[in-house]
Amino acid sequence: MTAAETGSRREIDYRHVALGETTSTNSECLALARAGDSGNVWVTAARQTGGRGRRGRAWASEPGNLYCSLLLIDLAPIERIGSLPLAVAVAVQEAVRAVLPAGSNPVEVKWPNDVLIGRRKTSGILIEGEALPDGRYALVIGIGINVAVMPDNPLYPVTSLRKEGAGVSPEELFAHLYAAMSGVLKEWNTGHGVAETVARWRKVACGIGEKITVNLPDRSIYGQFAGIDDSGLLKLDTGDGRLMTIAAGDVFFG
Repeated sequence: MTAAETGSRREIDYRHVALGETTSTNSECLALARAGDSGNVWVTAARQTGGRGRRGRAWASEPGNLYCSLLLIDLAPIERIGSLPLAVAVAVQEAVRAVLPAGSNPVEVKWPNDVLIGRRKTSGILIEGEALPDGRYALVIGIGINVAVMPDNPLYPVTSLRKEGAGVSPEELFAHLYAAMSGVLKEWNTGHGVAETVARWRKVACGIGEKITVNLPDRSIYGQFAGIDDSGLLKLDTGDGRLMTIAAGDVFFG
């Protein structure tokens, strides 16, 4: 293959816009894209007044935690974007692990991209895309990490970096995330490096071989978590002699 066919693992310089307060860093990134921004820009905020998670859930965003989004323009063809959440999770896991003291609880990833410390959720990731009027495609990677504040979450047990013994500030954590994301996206290589990404994800995966429930929009499915396939889809052993592959859903252990 030519270099163009396999993608380019070039170094990218990312800009950084730091805000005191905003409705949502994802919304800020989308506004930049609509205004013609070329992308490769991080937006961070000390506080969000309208943070949101997956499936329209509210995301509590009080000062003390890290709230950030990365705007990318025409990152890769749509058919290769499906494995991006795995790459993002690997980067967040790497950044979180780097700031925890030795001997801390394990830092793992729950499919597809929730980062857990000792089986307790410490981050949320929301990836949004939008076709722009000029024909470009904007992709926004939104990340929230519990640094000092630990919002209530009725769906999962939660924790924070401070509770786990890390004295890091949101700014220091962002520096680690910036570096980790740069390296992971370079390796992911516009989707051509999915094999490397999947291999790294599997090394930090949580719950492979365990019983899980996967909540889909219309039903819940129970079985054994058999890992992920080479494109990042969840493999569920439902006990009837076949493996079901799932592209999106909420996973609960036990």
